[in-house]
Amino acid sequence: MTAFLALVRKELNSLFAVPTAYVALTMVALVTALIFFDHLRIYNQVLFLYATTTMGGFSSGEIPDYINLWDTVFAPVMETLGLTLIGAIPLVTMRVFAEERSRGTDELLMATSLTPTTIVVAKFAVTFLFVTLMMAMSFVYPATAIQRGGLGLWHLTSVFVGLTLHAIALASIGLVCSAFASTQLVAAVSAWAVAFVFWDFAWIHPFVSEGVAGFLDLISLHLRYGSFAEGIVSLANVVFFLGVVLVALAIARFSFDLRRVGA
Repeated sequence: MTAFLALVRKELNSLFAVPTAYVALTMVALVTALIFFDHLRIYNQVLFLYATTTMGGFSSGEIPDYINLWDTVFAPVMETLGLTLIGAIPLVTMRVFAEERSRGTDELLMATSLTPTTIVVAKFAVTFLFVTLMMAMSFVYPATAIQRGGLGLWHLTSVFVGLTLHAIALASIGLVCSAFASTQLVAAVSAWAVAFVFWDFAWIHPFVSEGVAGFLDLISLHLRYGSFAEGIVSLANVVFFLGVVLVALAIARFSFDLRRVGA
């Protein structure tokens, strides 16, 4: 346990010692803020237009149902944020395993009392902690939208859980790519590619059978993430994201055995 905690501290120090971590945090927070305020501006403009007499105005307590903060502001922000995370998280995960390999320090880790499983779990845990922090920072503006839109605390919790699970799933994909990549660039590009492929399979529906399309929808990140954004916490979706983490852990652990065989 002492060696495990020492590795966790080492990974935390290494993570926050490089600028990419701060770039990723800043990028997600900034993009979220810009998108949020842009959609809020559009929402206010629509309200102003409908409130004028030339548009057949209405009183402040009679806003049409189709003009609401959720559809105009919050839903587009969450959709774009889900895509933004695909671009941001690989900047953090690309170095976790690939940098160790390029520097040769992975051999030093293997020479300690730490097992490959312990090493993988420690690196995953630190990365998950970081992406949770990233979600907390990016969630400030969407949370404001929920509170002011009257969507309630449960909806707020649901969306945060969905965002965090989505981010952790993306981090898991990035860590697997880093475990098999020879360089950080290859790790980042492969993580982007895999994440975009699994984001949404709707484009391939016209070319496959109904059964295949249904299966692809089951493993689509977009559909799983979208239910949380609507305020629905489904056990099946939670299990799906946790399953992605477990599969990623197993594959990353397998990379150690593969390299041992190759050596």
